[in-house]
Amino acid sequence: MRGLQAEGGALTWQPQSAVELKSGEVRIRVQAAGLNRADLLQKAGMYPPPPGVTGVLGLECAGEVIEVAEGSRWQLGDRVCALLAGGGMAEEVVVDQRHLLPVPDSLSWAEAAAIPEVFSTAWLNIFVLGDARPGEKVLIHAGASGVGTAAIQLCKAQGNPCWVSVGSQDKLDACVELGAEGGVLRQNGIAALKDFGPFNVALDPVGATYAADHLDLLAVDARWVLIGLMGGREATLDLAKVLAKRISLLGSTLRTRDADFKATLLADMEQRLIPLFTSGELKPMVAKTFSFADAEAAFEELARDQVVGKVILLRED
Repeated sequence: MRGLQAEGGALTWQPQSAVELKSGEVRIRVQAAGLNRADLLQKAGMYPPPPGVTGVLGLECAGEVIEVAEGSRWQLGDRVCALLAGGGMAEEVVVDQRHLLPVPDSLSWAEAAAIPEVFSTAWLNIFVLGDARPGEKVLIHAGASGVGTAAIQLCKAQGNPCWVSVGSQDKLDACVELGAEGGVLRQNGIAALKDFGPFNVALDPVGATYAADHLDLLAVDARWVLIGLMGGREATLDLAKVLAKRISLLGSTLRTRDADFKATLLADMEQRLIPLFTSGELKPMVAKTFSFADAEAAFEELARDQVVGKVILLRED
């Protein structure tokens, strides 16, 4: 079995030791794997996997169950997608059976691989930690990203009007088509979003460059959920505004959450979101696909930041 690893900033296929199944685990033959910005950071040596996690890249994949431990709820041949701490960009992966979601027959492998990481990130941070209630306004930065496009669809499905910041008019148009009410181009700054607020929940993968503006954009008792630092890590805040508005600033990462937390999150998603994928109300946004052999090109495509939705690697055989 081989897996895709980064060495010195380059991607290489490396042999992987066979892993025996433990109780509660299943083995998947990977058919597709999603790319995420965490993979770009890991490739650059800036985001190592958590202790004990494989160095093989990939936080999500889709494929067929080919081996199960005794007593598993899954059966051989089941179509599943998996949320992972690493290892998705491989020929096979062994995963906690609780970290799988069933794949509706209507979805392709590429679409299935575009679900686990971004929809779980959006669901966790807007509706679990952010506690968005129907009718509350949501602000989504990087709205055309994988997480952003998932978040827009979830907001629409849950009755939450949302606005976005994006990098181009084409991206803004795509976000509105998905269900966003509107938004701004990030090169113009985000202060103009005040015309649409105040916002009850903010999904923020940017960090420092937007931090001060949030204090004016957010409502009383708002939840500001920080999930990334694309705009830097250090910011100066007027804490009097935080205090006056009772703003909650929440730092959130998913990869390092423990297995039980992820299991609870995915069980909730299976009950509440998989029926929406089956009906077509939710749809994974696949921007481009590449073969595993063209992984370098796929990573370059994601790094260019021009796509709307997800870049996916597909198995060729």
